[in-house]
Amino acid sequence: MPSDELRIKIFDLIKEHYNVSSNFSFIPGETYIHASGKLYDSKEMIAGVDAVLDGWWTEGRFAKNFSSELGKYLGANFVRLVNSGSSANLLAFMSLTSPLLGERRIKPGDEIVTVAAGFPTTINPIILSGAIPVFVDVEIGSYNALASEIEKAITNKTRAVVLAHTLGIPFDLHKISKICKDNNLWLLEDCCDALGATYDGRMVGTFGDIATLSFYPAHQITAGEGGAVFTNDQLLAKIVSSMRDWGRSCYCKPGYDNTCGQRFNQQHGNLPFGYDHKYVYSHIGYNLKMTDMQAAIGLAQLSKLPDFISARERNFKELYAFFERYKDKFYLPVVGDNIKPSHFGFLLTIKEDAGFSRNEITQFLDEHKVGTRLLFSGNVTKQPYFIDGHVKYRIASSLKNTDLVMNNTFWIGVQPNITREMLAYVKEIFRKFLEDVDAKK
Repeated sequence: MPSDELRIKIFDLIKEHYNVSSNFSFIPGETYIHASGKLYDSKEMIAGVDAVLDGWWTEGRFAKNFSSELGKYLGANFVRLVNSGSSANLLAFMSLTSPLLGERRIKPGDEIVTVAAGFPTTINPIILSGAIPVFVDVEIGSYNALASEIEKAITNKTRAVVLAHTLGIPFDLHKISKICKDNNLWLLEDCCDALGATYDGRMVGTFGDIATLSFYPAHQITAGEGGAVFTNDQLLAKIVSSMRDWGRSCYCKPGYDNTCGQRFNQQHGNLPFGYDHKYVYSHIGYNLKMTDMQAAIGLAQLSKLPDFISARERNFKELYAFFERYKDKFYLPVVGDNIKPSHFGFLLTIKEDAGFSRNEITQFLDEHKVGTRLLFSGNVTKQPYFIDGHVKYRIASSLKNTDLVMNNTFWIGVQPNITREMLAYVKEIFRKFLEDVDAKK
């Protein structure tokens, strides 16, 4: 039987397997409602197996198509696929330290403005480079940095602003990107939780110099693992490619040689003339490429992204309508008029006089099979790896709201596979807890 026919037979069997194995029924109080997770069908499974059957496995036809389609969706000229969102943050920031950037390169001791209420791997590349993270507070509601706080934090040592769009709600891109341009600062947008969000009708990630995505199962689309760095700056794209691919100068794709026609007739550094260009390294680099199997799954997921975002928005709105009656107990999420978020979760901050603690309510929810998550590191300066004295940082202003986040904030899921039936159950459990709180007053 020809190989193409065999593939079709395999794909038909995968469809059959999925149909048999995907039967699911929600049982209130027994089925756990996860705060985040992936939604897929046989299309993703077939795509992944299709890539396996190619026998290529490293970046190939699926990676080429995925990066191309992702670039079209984002409005980005250059997309570099990587093995995780954390790797994307590492590469994006380290690209700004390249000698190819001349006087604008970030050097050890330079200051980088960011927030302490975020995910560690947004901040860690700053530390690893020898630069100094400078922390500003966030506002309750959007959980993003205020432009005014960023402006106050800038000194003659400041070289960049590195911020995530918190749980899919964009930060004030108009004001913050203007601050960066006026002060000749790099702007790195961490969009790992915000794929598909827009600001004034324009995709997040395209306002700054460089941006990142994650395709971990918790995010808007997944490739199992994986991530991407994207930019409209050709030089930054070249640097990212080099650092992602072992730090080498050669831009040949895997399996190709001598694309430039000058592989053996150039002078590089103090190496012998004609040293093989495939083994010339212009940056400190890594191997952080995505596999073609991951790219195949990501490509299948990308076509479903608009529906995923719509489902997240629907779930978010239903939860917001429910929690409006409990504004005396919670600070609710705040979304600006010029923003179309791509919601990652539904954030709640317990008010100081609510009559219960975060641990009390999250434990109650967990006991009743409703998953919760915290806003990542809370206040990263309180984390164990910060308090041993090895991490240099500066706090630019009071982190009052950040500390409130650390103590009182949590979020619940809005992911696409949360059904109306599940949401009804979630609301019932919250109602029960909050009624019990009021009864004890």
